[in-house]
Amino acid sequence: MKKIAIIGGGSWGTALALALSRATRAHQLTLWAHSADVVEILGARRVNEIYLSGYELPAEVEVTGSLETALAGAMIVLGVMPSAHARELYRAISEHAEPGTIFVSATKGLEPDTHARISEVIAEEMKMDSSSPRIAVLSGPSFALEVAAGDPTAVVLASADAHLASEVQEEFSGPRFRLYTNDDVIGTEIAGAVKNVIAIAAGICTGLELGTNTMAALVTRGLAEMTRLAVALGGRRETLSGLAGVGDLILTATGELSRNRSVGIQLGKGRALSEILGSTRRVAEGVGSAAATLELARRAQVEMPITEQVHAVLTAGRVTRDAIRELMERRLKQE
Repeated sequence: MKKIAIIGGGSWGTALALALSRATRAHQLTLWAHSADVVEILGARRVNEIYLSGYELPAEVEVTGSLETALAGAMIVLGVMPSAHARELYRAISEHAEPGTIFVSATKGLEPDTHARISEVIAEEMKMDSSSPRIAVLSGPSFALEVAAGDPTAVVLASADAHLASEVQEEFSGPRFRLYTNDDVIGTEIAGAVKNVIAIAAGICTGLELGTNTMAALVTRGLAEMTRLAVALGGRRETLSGLAGVGDLILTATGELSRNRSVGIQLGKGRALSEILGSTRRVAEGVGSAAATLELARRAQVEMPITEQVHAVLTAGRVTRDAIRELMERRLKQE
């Protein structure tokens, strides 16, 4: 029975702990949380009332605020932290991780300062041999609340090592949590990060009370942007046509539970970004990933007009209606 350390006690980390507790294979599970109040509440009441109320963790899931305790004997480390904190956490993890540990990243974002994908951050901080990194990436359409409730969910596990991907697939899969594997880590990570930016734009359209014509165009052209960037960086087009790409984009751009869409809706209604972010402890990864995505696009000489407008709204205070107008008045072109 393998020990899995889940690093991150937010809604997604808690939901994954619940999903793994129902997996076909039995595991020893430890959930690490940074916030002392989360550790205390989970330890005492077994329900994450701060991030995911209503779902009780099984008694066998250990909850701790100590990385050393969480990582002791762990054969798989599942990272579910915000992208902005990934490097410092993986650096700390490197001091306690067991030799040969497999790392699975479930963080859907880019490192804000370096624009690195999280798998790259892990490889750097763990000082892994680039020819054989022990890393997989978990992504795809998966709201934490629905995973916690046990709704049937299908996601993607990407790794350059097919044997490692198959091993983790077997460990994580359960009757209501299905994993598909691929070897396109780049495409899977870029899709997971950029769809959050497009979802903010979709939320803005909703906040502005624009119709379904607008939403259909926005999501379709957003997918085109995601695909162009992923392919330019070495990913595969077909990855963006699957669960990690169009599947996750549809979920995040249209689903009522989407944090990024919610931020966009509030922006469309005229609220200031600082006010929106200050009213919640939950992280909307698209806010931090917009600038990183745009920089990657510039380096790769890829055109991403929707991302540009979202970035301008987030950082330069561009009026949301003006952003939509600029998208519509761009130079006419072929699809």
